[in-house]
Amino acid sequence: MTGDPGGGDSAPASLRTLARPIAAQVCIHAAMTGMRMAAPLLALQSGYGPAAVGFLLALFALTQVFLALPAGRYADRHGLKRPVRLAVLAASGGAALALAFPVFAALCVAALLTGGATGVATIALQRHVGRAAHGAAQLRSVFSWMAIGPAVANFLGPFSAGLLIDYAGAEAGSLAGFRASFALLALLPLVTWLLVRAVRELPPVAAPVGGPRPRAWDLLADARFSRLLLVNWLLSSCWDVHTFVVPLLGHERGLSASSIGTILGVFAMAAAAIRLVIPLVAERLHEATVVAGAMVAAALLFGVYPFLHTAMLMGACSALLGLALGSVQPMVMSLLHQITPEHRHGEALGLRVMAINASSVAMPLMFGSVGAAIGVGGLFWIVGAAVGLGSGVARRLRA
Repeated sequence: MTGDPGGGDSAPASLRTLARPIAAQVCIHAAMTGMRMAAPLLALQSGYGPAAVGFLLALFALTQVFLALPAGRYADRHGLKRPVRLAVLAASGGAALALAFPVFAALCVAALLTGGATGVATIALQRHVGRAAHGAAQLRSVFSWMAIGPAVANFLGPFSAGLLIDYAGAEAGSLAGFRASFALLALLPLVTWLLVRAVRELPPVAAPVGGPRPRAWDLLADARFSRLLLVNWLLSSCWDVHTFVVPLLGHERGLSASSIGTILGVFAMAAAAIRLVIPLVAERLHEATVVAGAMVAAALLFGVYPFLHTAMLMGACSALLGLALGSVQPMVMSLLHQITPEHRHGEALGLRVMAINASSVAMPLMFGSVGAAIGVGGLFWIVGAAVGLGSGVARRLRA
């Protein structure tokens, strides 16, 4: 367990010590989110339909399903820098492949590489930051700061890729524009490595000697940990359906790539904004209450979203959804670090990533099939109903 779950915390880890891990996470995550927006648009422009786009999006999560648990154990053994170095090589290589060969098969390989690399780097960075915190309030605070990284990346990646697609070529949506965006996305992970090289490694944690060899099932047998994974999976589905449906809705309604990127970016910036507020009130929050409230809000907003037809209204709803869902990750990460042993934090993080990404592999495939049958707007209602019903499980995380 990390620190005291109560309120007797020592001085919190400073934002200055978190600046490099946050910026490192932003760069590698932005490479993946930019690819996740640009690759489906290029596929749609090349004549592929929703089912093919769903398959392509599923590949961003597929590698993480198989790598997450080994990556978590690897981070428990080797710390921060070794896993991040491997992740950077894979992410840059994937984007460079899309730059050299902008065809559907290469986009699929790039999705596998950038998605897997981001998962490996995120596990190592989250483990490092969680170990630097002391007590529940600090965990909520530092993971709020850390969670700003993906939120900013979710804006920076799609927005910058969209701008390059629209304006770097001779005309909007030209192949030259897509290639320019892939070039930028190949460079971003290299900045991650430059930042992580300067971070000081924490002392290793020795596992208890003797006894049976720890297994992943030991963590899953804990009812509270299992509930946490279920809630995290439901909320992850909200992010998945939003990421999947917005480009399709925007394409159907004739919105430009930069408009679609901005709608996704507004969601990300709202998520970042709420995470800036959480450290200021961390001592007065309870994780289960925040998560349950976010699930109810997401269900209501998903009910409204399909009725919105302009970029302005979609952007406003996207911002409200970002505020709700953006509050969740710091609470989930705080709980995870409180209920798992310190020498198995990496393994627990790996299980979390594996669970949500196993769903993210299947979900876009299902989204493509269901969207073709009932329309993409219906996907919002299905996921919203599931998340609303799951809010009761979130309230039980208090126990």
